[in-house]
Parts: sequence; structure tokens; C-alpha cells
Amino acid sequence: MREIFRSTIRSLALLGLLGASAPALADFKSCMAAVRGEAMGAGVSAATFDSVTRGLEPNDAASFLDNQPEFTTPVWDYMAGLVDEDRIRDGLARLRSYASPLASAEKLYGVDPATIVAVWGVESDYGRGIGKRPLVQSLATLSCEGRRQAFFRSELFATLKIIQNGDVPASALVGSWAGAFGHTQFMPSTFLRFAVDMDGDGRRDVVGSIPDALGSTANYLRRSGWDPDQVWGFEVTIPKDYAGPTGRKAKQSMAFWTGRGVRRVDGKPLGAGTAGLIQPAETGGPAFLVTSNFDALFTYNASISYALAIAHLSDRLRGGGPFVTPWPTDDPGLTRAERRELQTLLTRRGYDIGPADGAIGDKTRQAIADVQTRAGLTRDGRPGTKLLNLLRSGQ
Repeated sequence: MREIFRSTIRSLALLGLLGASAPALADFKSCMAAVRGEAMGAGVSAATFDSVTRGLEPNDAASFLDNQPEFTTPVWDYMAGLVDEDRIRDGLARLRSYASPLASAEKLYGVDPATIVAVWGVESDYGRGIGKRPLVQSLATLSCEGRRQAFFRSELFATLKIIQNGDVPASALVGSWAGAFGHTQFMPSTFLRFAVDMDGDGRRDVVGSIPDALGSTANYLRRSGWDPDQVWGFEVTIPKDYAGPTGRKAKQSMAFWTGRGVRRVDGKPLGAGTAGLIQPAETGGPAFLVTSNFDALFTYNASISYALAIAHLSDRLRGGGPFVTPWPTDDPGLTRAERRELQTLLTRRGYDIGPADGAIGDKTRQAIADVQTRAGLTRDGRPGTKLLNLLRSGQ
């Protein structure tokens, strides 16, 4: 349920780290014949299945299974690209433009507008990156290739039911390699359970209707445990010799954390309730006390980096500042503006990488790797601050 770092996956293929490929066509057709029977048992009509899958061929979706960027990208790179000035500015504009449906969603589900918009921003950059892969093709491929085939078959059947119900036409069901789609990247089964008709047109459409997407996101979070009476958490400092419990599940009372020397970075009292202590970088860097609202964000996509990106973006949309404690790296990640600058500098050096759009794709990583090799640096294709400064210096 993320687009800006999906180019990371393509870069892994470039560096030879992905070996999976689409299943053979004959095996795929045999598999789909078996899947058809299962689909009938799951409530998909033969007419729907046949019309949507006729002539279908597999793609390379299975090659991405073990390389999700939320788990392979350093947290400082992940946060730098997802919570930057561009996304904050655009998010504030969306808060103004969609004030009415956001207010309705908050009234119905108790989720504040900044959190809803932050999910939208992280998931699809406010609709700019909803994905281009046909859901049926990707989910059919994943139903027949790689691990978790049973899971992806259930998502394929959910997709077919969405089409069958008339909520979203098949032509509009495009998204990520794993089947997430729409403005806030719902999985098909999530759509069936939580999507709502906020605009009152009789259809639940998280692709063509932004109010439906925002309301559906609020409904999902509330049903996942969102509590309107508490915050997601806050940044804290911990004693250097701290050796107590950690992890979002290891929740303790705020009195417990106070007794362990945990303090808010803004100097305010910890307050009431319970929270868990997380350190996303594991060895140093910012630490946070997180409540059950953070857990609700985590259910959307089971990654600490992901949930923290949404939580932090929501705070920035409310007027909060950046984290106080720096990440434990001497080579911070780049914002999208800095990535555009890096691409511009690479182009000036003669590299053909296409437009300077801030999306780090194969050509940009190839160019970065070449610069790194020439400069005697580790060749990993990573766009970091050191490389940007090197290019700025003209070396």
C-alpha cells in the first residue's frame, strides 16, 4: 500500500540482484485454468473472469516480492524523500482544496485531516504516483509465481469482484506491482472491506473520486484502532545507558517512561496513557514514544519507516518542525529538490538520464555509479549528500 522509492526496485534489477522472471506462458495458462475454478467458488462469475482475463499474459511482478523499499532503504533516505518541503507545501494546498470532504471524514470517522492527507501524500504523492501496472495482470502473475500465491489469489478475486460490482472499471484498476491502487493505495480486499461512497454517486471509487479515497482512508484507520483523543506519538530523548524495553508493542505507562529518564524533546510532560519506545535507525538517531494510533498507521503497511513517514508528515502539516535528533549517518538522504539538482548536474556532465524530475530511475543510478567509480567511491548507485556535494564542487 508507495511510489517515490519504487525506482529502488528497478535499480536492484539493474545491479543484478533480482533473478525472478515472469512464469512461462504455458504454465501460466494452466495455472489460470485452476484459478478460474477457485474464483467461481469465491463468488466471481464465469462471465467476469473470462472477460477480464481473456488473452492475459504474465508480467514480472514476482521479481519484486523480496525487495520492498520500506525494508531495504535506509530510514534517513526514506524519510528525506517522502517528507520534504515539496510534499509539505502540496499537502497544505490539499488541506485547503479538500477541506469539506476532509471535515466530513473527520466527523464520521474521527481521523483528523492532516493524518488523512499525510497518508495520501506518502502513498501516491497526492495522486501523482498511483501506479501504472494493470492489477489483474500483476495479481494473476503473483497467483501463479513466487511465494504467497494464496494471498495474491484472494486479492485477484477481490479485484474481479470490484469490477463485477461496478465500483471501478477494469481499465482504471492500475497500480503497484503488488495490487495496491487508487489515491491512497488500497489493496483490493481492503477496498471491499473499508471503501466508502463519500461523494454520494452510488459507487465506491478510490481512483476517480478524491472524496471517496479520503473518506475510505479515514474509515480504514478508524476501523484499525485510530483514537481521535490521542496523538500518534512524539520525539523523545533517552539516557545514553538506557537498556529498557523497546518496540512499538512493548507499551508501558507514561509514568514508567518518565521513571526511565525518557523526555520529550520539546520539554512538555509525557502526558497520560501508554506508549512504546522505537528507534527506527536502531543504533542512535531519533527516538519516539508511539501510541496505538501509530499502530493504526502501521497496519496500512507493516513498516516502521512507512508509519513514521505518515506520522511525521502529518505533524509537519500541522505546523510542526523537523526531527531534533539527527540521523546516525554522515551521508544524509536527499530531498526531491536535491535529487532534481543532482540529476541536473549529472546531465551537465553529459549523462543521458532524461528529465530532472527527482525520480531516481535506472539511468540516474547508472550515472551515479559511474561517477562513484571515477571518484573512487563505493559503487552502489545511491543518491546521497556526499555525491551531491561532489557534483556541486565540479570534481
